[in-house]
Amino acid sequence: MEMLNQEQQDIGKQFLDGLSIFTVVGSLLEMLPAVSAILSIVWVSIRIWETKTVQNIFNRGKNAIDK
Repeated sequence: MEMLNQEQQDIGKQFLDGLSIFTVVGSLLEMLPAVSAILSIVWVSIRIWETKTVQNIFNRGKNAIDK
């Protein structure tokens, strides 16, 4: 069996480095939908909380002068 020369070893290392970077980017992109879904839920929750209807429901026991 013939040993690889230095140039072939460098090409192999570069290929594996590229494959590693591709794997990391792919993993991160798969996480982005979950992160954006969580942020969307938080945003919609804030928007619902700020509505007058919800504020009136939670201010029932208090003097809600400004409606």
